[in-house]
Amino acid sequence: MDYTFQYGQVWPYLPYLIKGAWLSLQIAFLAFCGGMLIGTVCAAVKTFGGGFSRHAVNAYVVFFVNTPQLVQIYFLYFALPDLGIFLSSYMAVLLGMTLNAGAYLTEIQRAGFESRRQSEMEAAEVLGFSRLQQIRYVILPHVAKVLFPPLSNHYILMTLGTSMAAIFGVEELTGRAFNINSETFRSLEVFSIVAVIYVFVTLIASVALALFGKFAFRTKMRVV
Repeated sequence: MDYTFQYGQVWPYLPYLIKGAWLSLQIAFLAFCGGMLIGTVCAAVKTFGGGFSRHAVNAYVVFFVNTPQLVQIYFLYFALPDLGIFLSSYMAVLLGMTLNAGAYLTEIQRAGFESRRQSEMEAAEVLGFSRLQQIRYVILPHVAKVLFPPLSNHYILMTLGTSMAAIFGVEELTGRAFNINSETFRSLEVFSIVAVIYVFVTLIASVALALFGKFAFRTKMRVV
């Protein structure tokens, strides 16, 4: 292989890439928080709701789980303008990832709701807890402990999934890598550095989540 690595041409762009990594984390965090809110409400509806509301949530989950996230964002960014709704590339990606995460987190949290201890629910009813109070004080603490590891794994996947934002012109980590590559034409150097940054980002996030889960919910997570 007649190729000479020239990382010297790429190193000056490292701060630029790090800022892109920060934007990736920001998108993942906001989308995950929005998805958690949607997922909590929808999981509660699927577990405790009536017929119509449950069917509506099922339709939402089936649609977003069984269609590619990229297609969903394409619809928001390219199809909605035909209806007079215009979203920036950043907002389209953020909204698309949030709605997609909400569907997956609905199913994850529903499993947690169904794992609740019946004895605890009966005790709450004896104490006169309303349905909302049962969810707030009995179910959610149990769900948080049981589901923290899978929720953390989904967050890591969402962080890596922010790379698709580059397709829509969002200058997160991968988008900035495209920009640098178009200027330097050093693809191997650029994307090998980006890959290392992604590894560091996910490892740092994994360690932070593991420590938070250990102290907040007494969960044990392996950091690979």
